[in-house]
Amino acid sequence: MPPICYLSRTEHFSAAHRLHSPYLSDEENRLLFGKCNNANGHGHNYVLETVVGGSIDKKTGMVANMEDLKRWISTAVLDVLDHRNLDVDIAYFKNRPSTVENLAVFIWIRLTQTVPAGLLQKIIVSETPKNKVIFAGEGLTKTELEECLL
Repeated sequence: MPPICYLSRTEHFSAAHRLHSPYLSDEENRLLFGKCNNANGHGHNYVLETVVGGSIDKKTGMVANMEDLKRWISTAVLDVLDHRNLDVDIAYFKNRPSTVENLAVFIWIRLTQTVPAGLLQKIIVSETPKNKVIFAGEGLTKTELEECLL
């Protein structure tokens, strides 16, 4: 069996949002999300780390071509999210809060449409240097998959 390796690529994008749940009252949203519930929203310079893994190809010596990985991320994520208002521009967030957790799920689903099956291992989405989410695709529902691809 060939050795297994993991490759990681880090990209950055900027996006605005407002933390607000349609399932809570305005007061509950203010109490839960604090200043992040500001009616005018706020923005982040997000950092996305995408990890792919698999066997090293005997012919190429690679798990995946880094140029391909760069293109997959750009097409699936950066072209869609960079300099956007998540709550206004991305249909996935019309009925769910645009938390970093939900953003990670959205990104994962988008990446599964461009990264070849079996390569994507996990993503790490940081909204600040101190706050990040790690997601590896567990627990996704068919509904979430369909909503994300609209």
